[in-house]
Amino acid sequence: HQRIFIGLLAGIAAGLALQGLRHSGFLSPAFLEGLDATLLSPVGKVFLGMLRMVVAPLVFASLALGVAQLGRLDRLGRLASRTFALFAVNMAVGTILGLLLMNWLQPGAGIDAAARSSLIDSHAAGLAKAQAGLAAQSGKFNVGSLVEMFFPANWITSLADPNLQILPLIAFALLCGMAATTLSESQRVSFIDAMDLIARLGTKIVDFALALAPYAVACLMASAVIRFGAGVLGPLLLFVFGVLGVMALHLFGSMTILLKIFTKVPPRKFFRGIRTVLLTAFSTSSSNATLPTSLRVAREDLGVSAPTAGFVLPLGATMNMSGTALYEGCVVLFVAQAYGIHLDLAQQAILVLLTVLSAVAVSGIPGASLPLIIGLLGNFGIPAEGLALVLGFDRILDMARTVLNVAADLSLIHISEPTRQAE
Repeated sequence: HQRIFIGLLAGIAAGLALQGLRHSGFLSPAFLEGLDATLLSPVGKVFLGMLRMVVAPLVFASLALGVAQLGRLDRLGRLASRTFALFAVNMAVGTILGLLLMNWLQPGAGIDAAARSSLIDSHAAGLAKAQAGLAAQSGKFNVGSLVEMFFPANWITSLADPNLQILPLIAFALLCGMAATTLSESQRVSFIDAMDLIARLGTKIVDFALALAPYAVACLMASAVIRFGAGVLGPLLLFVFGVLGVMALHLFGSMTILLKIFTKVPPRKFFRGIRTVLLTAFSTSSSNATLPTSLRVAREDLGVSAPTAGFVLPLGATMNMSGTALYEGCVVLFVAQAYGIHLDLAQQAILVLLTVLSAVAVSGIPGASLPLIIGLLGNFGIPAEGLALVLGFDRILDMARTVLNVAADLSLIHISEPTRQAE
């Protein structure tokens, strides 16, 4: 993460320096265009291409694996059903808060006209198609159209679409996972092993991409400053601080309200008790790496029973990604605003649903949400290259959303165990 941050600063500095040399007459616009086309943009495209490659296999394997690992769905019991419901509500509330803030701040709309014109010109054909598709959907949202999105006539063609449509893929993955729970134990284990292998391969490719990330971030930021000028930095910082602010609101606002309404745990005592977990989550950016600390704190400091902690927290580290869902929704809306793409209320409702479902497929490791964000952007016809606008700040936002992810697990575990709270 330090190298990525250094790459961010180096890319901005290099872009500003090259811009200054152009304005001083030392470099011609043609030279900068050639530098961008032959060096800067290709490095960024390799990075984004590696992420784009793993979207479909990673989403399918992760979702199918998560459902199959649950075992017989009819035997999960009240604790499981209550926990899943809380996870879904928590992620939906986080995403809605993020979208409300993005609609209010409109950070992407703050990009100056010249920069937006350059963005649109670089993806003119794809944006025209996306605008036409979104206009056709606008105002026609109903149950029938939602069913068509999940179950098109040929879901394979949705994967071949340049703008990857992930809803049919999500539906197929969930169905495969549910079907796997009905198999014999040996067959279910074989299915789980196969999906786990695919997920691990996809995750390893993401690791390869992240190894390139410091250089890709430097090139992408330099390219952005060269093409769009320093005016893009102000809206970008507004987006970053806006996301951090709404994450803090969800963490200390929504979680406090839930604790006061559904439990007898004083919010101040709760947050004081989980300080070690929050610091671990922030430093590692990994829900999985934080899990041992979360289990110890839940049992020893929060007084949660071992069976409940052993069930809810590992499941939460896999499925309850409220910070990730919030962030994904904010990125999609910000990039859409930057490209001048308007998402109406119905389309943003679909975005909430998509972010909740896709967040479940995110691995609890640093940078795992990037391929999913590319899939979400494609679903609305938004160029994946728009991710480059926020890529340099993704690491600090990754650390913050991991804090929200694990804190939400620890707060919801109290609501999942009402009998113990009453004692």
